[in-house]
Amino acid sequence: MTTESFATAKDGTRIFFKDWGPHDAQPIMFHHGWPLSSDDWDAQMLYFVNKGYRVVAHDRRGHGRSDQVSSGHDMDHYASDAFAVVEHLDLKNAIHIGHSTGGGEVARYVAKHGVPSGRVAKAVLVAAVPPLMLKTPANPDGLPLDVFDGFRAALAANRAQFFRDVPSGPFYGFNRDSAAPQEGVIQNWWRQGMMGSAKAHYEGIKAFSETDQTEDLKAMTVPTLVLHGDDDQIVPIANSALRAVELLPNGTLKVYPGLSHGMLTVNADILNPDLLAFINA
Repeated sequence: MTTESFATAKDGTRIFFKDWGPHDAQPIMFHHGWPLSSDDWDAQMLYFVNKGYRVVAHDRRGHGRSDQVSSGHDMDHYASDAFAVVEHLDLKNAIHIGHSTGGGEVARYVAKHGVPSGRVAKAVLVAAVPPLMLKTPANPDGLPLDVFDGFRAALAANRAQFFRDVPSGPFYGFNRDSAAPQEGVIQNWWRQGMMGSAKAHYEGIKAFSETDQTEDLKAMTVPTLVLHGDDDQIVPIANSALRAVELLPNGTLKVYPGLSHGMLTVNADILNPDLLAFINA
């Protein structure tokens, strides 16, 4: 790796990124989910670079090849770090696509940096966490805190085993009777997760589960596509996509019957053309 593969965040954290394709083409920037890395976008980056786009993806702080810093594992820093990459590469008229926690990152980025800077054209939220996962008095249909406490306990006790159990089970729907588990996909999820920092992953659970992004969604005035599988066992659709599209000023929802949280990987042949159609619209 060279220094050209990193942008520097406001606090000095080095954020790793990939930048493929012609620099005069419209950029698409991808924001990955927890606890993965930019490698989770391989199927989309190869597809879109071959369609003539400039494709950019970064590793969130503490994830992948970015610095394993002790602090800043929250949506504000995630969004600010993404903006550091955007400014470093001088991306304009960009489409921002986020999966899961990365969808929360996109929502905060577009609301706090993208719209004010005029650098964002459109956004896509795929199986994304906004507006809020946690059950609260104002969000009674959310998931109880003990679900996320269980994630933290499992990660702290045996991260390597936890990072096998998630992709081999609910993440890709491989725990369904009709599923055909893909060992390479499971191992690649584990590989990406184990590259990152246990502290970043531990603290990131709070970031993706407890951040109320209602106001972020309301501020996303650009055209925004919301994609979700109705068999998502990680981010249930009822309290995420179905609520998010009601808050977005310019949102469109597409639901995929029977598809899982990890549909971008195992159903890329379905998702990629839909992403392209939205970008071209």
